[in-house]
Amino acid sequence: MSLRLAPGSLPWVVTPFAASLMIYPFSTALSLIFLFVTAFMIHFHRDPERFPEGEGMLSPADGRIVEADEKHIYIFMGPMDVHVNRAPLDGVVRSVEFRGGDHSPAFRHPLKNAHSIIEIESEMGRFTLKQISGMAARRVVCWVSPGDRLRRGQRIGMIRFGSGVIVTAPPGYRIIARKGSRVRAGQTVIAELRE
Repeated sequence: MSLRLAPGSLPWVVTPFAASLMIYPFSTALSLIFLFVTAFMIHFHRDPERFPEGEGMLSPADGRIVEADEKHIYIFMGPMDVHVNRAPLDGVVRSVEFRGGDHSPAFRHPLKNAHSIIEIESEMGRFTLKQISGMAARRVVCWVSPGDRLRRGQRIGMIRFGSGVIVTAPPGYRIIARKGSRVRAGQTVIAELRE
């Protein structure tokens, strides 16, 4: 089994590992702390392969659903979740906008925090995906640009160190995910076509 890291993650792993090697001759304890940080960075920046569990709109993020209604779902990503975000449906990116803001806990008033807004045109209409920074998450990373054609489950970005994602369902889709459920990006079906 190979370990895949999210794009741009290598410096986050190499830096504490190099520090551990340099510090080792002077302090074994401090060197071990940096090795622990290295292990956490590898775990945090992992990017496993995912396969859809069925037809329908996929979760864009790993985590727990903290809000869900007929139109949108808010997924909170904890530090131990995979933080790579994925496209819920096939579509074309119509716009990408970054809005600055606070760095409060992501489970409270999330849209006051810095966030990106990705608008996607699917066969059933437009929907938005918002990547929200959290208290420790200071970096929202978006890998897509207007005009990009997305495949369902494709990697589109990541948020570092605790955060959240809000996604709306396009017209014609019925949200089936429920508050409190745990979901996985690119795997869990969160909405189905209306009959």
